[in-house]
Amino acid sequence: MLLGMKRRSRVLLVLALVSTSACDRVSVAFEREDPLTAEIESSREQVKPKDQPALARAEEDLHAGRRLLAVQRFAGIKENLAVAAYLGQHRAGQLSDFEAEWQRMGGVLQADLGKPSPQAFKDVEPAAVRALAEAALPQIRGYYEASLEYGRNTMPDQGLYYLAGAQAQRDLTAFYRKVSEPTSRQAPPVRSLHAELDALETDLLTAYRPPASIEKHGQFIGASSTLKEARELDAAGLQYGALLRYLQAARQLAAIRPAAPLGADALARRMKEIDARLSAGKVDHSLGRLFLESAQSGVEDAGAVVQDVLPRYFAALEPGKPERAGPAPSVTVTLVRWPYT
Repeated sequence: MLLGMKRRSRVLLVLALVSTSACDRVSVAFEREDPLTAEIESSREQVKPKDQPALARAEEDLHAGRRLLAVQRFAGIKENLAVAAYLGQHRAGQLSDFEAEWQRMGGVLQADLGKPSPQAFKDVEPAAVRALAEAALPQIRGYYEASLEYGRNTMPDQGLYYLAGAQAQRDLTAFYRKVSEPTSRQAPPVRSLHAELDALETDLLTAYRPPASIEKHGQFIGASSTLKEARELDAAGLQYGALLRYLQAARQLAAIRPAAPLGADALARRMKEIDARLSAGKVDHSLGRLFLESAQSGVEDAGAVVQDVLPRYFAALEPGKPERAGPAPSVTVTLVRWPYT
């Protein structure tokens, strides 16, 4: 009888230990829940059919280990969801209604409408996520300020759309903070890109000649807009965001004047070499890796990314070269568009 009681006690003790261990594992699992996965899951029912392919690609990238690209892809989906949510809650049939809402949103967004601080996202890691956040920050003010005149000069609902954009950009900065992850690598040596931006603008204007200027006018507008953002970010001291937009503008220019294509074997070899270079050392090269992950995902311009964009990334981290004074400009060409559209 005593022996049976001892055995039952040992069994109960083992079960208790197993139960405690299982609970601990569940607790740890909840504590370590991936915020990006959680965001994707929570948005699944809200995503409209037109964004379903993008959501599928974001999930595919995440499962394939291209996490940075998944963050970037999902950010576009999250932006659309935020705009739709805002517009679903607000209407502006009359101009006076819109102007009242504009005033209200000025209070809501007040903390983000001032001069952006270069240290606003110093705690956001890795560098690629910080760059995305820095690029989004000035757009809050840009959308907000543009919305008033746009609503007055077109229709109130159109101005409301830009207010929705301002709200969406603020939501994006919160999202980037949420998916931030500490890294043991050192921050990249970002710096002012004034010379690089000037050189890229010269290349863009040189390429703006018929027939390309006619056939690819929209692409020129897009590249010019991205380059303008890069300049504004650089001037504001948001160097991570400036580097991101500079590389994106270079990618857009490469699409306008494509280089000779690489063969499949040569492309794979170049991507492997760049992967090794990004992984070597102690520097956080996640911003460069974001572009490499894009190339690895099979995009059509993968050759341009490895031949043009990523070499620019590595060069931008080297010490800047002294600028030479050039001739005074005789003509200024400005391509105008509404902000970020």
